[in-house]
Amino acid sequence: MIIVDTSVWIEYLTGNEQYRTILPKYLKEKHVIAISAVFGELLQGVKNKREYEIITGFWESLPKINEEELFIEAGKLFHEFKLYNAGVGLIDTYLLAAAMKNDLALWSLDKKLNKAIDIIENK
Repeated sequence: MIIVDTSVWIEYLTGNEQYRTILPKYLKEKHVIAISAVFGELLQGVKNKREYEIITGFWESLPKINEEELFIEAGKLFHEFKLYNAGVGLIDTYLLAAAMKNDLALWSLDKKLNKAIDIIENK
């Protein structure tokens, strides 16, 4: 299963051909799992009713990750790996904690988030 970061969803939703080819395959094969932080960020940026319906449609149809105590896990992870040095914020650390806690892949285009993944994997 894959947590798809906001950055990837935005590329998909704005019509980037590469992501409009790849992401639907993962969706069709039921490899994508939803997390509230990503969909919250996506909903922040909606410009019209159509975009709102598309995003909420994905949210409602995808399986959800168990988010119980995940912010606490994210805080611990942030502290343990000193992710403030990488410029990573709590939401991105939340995604990292979710991926680690549930043994999931995390697909992101965010350079700082990917740097944080490298930091954690190399310790």
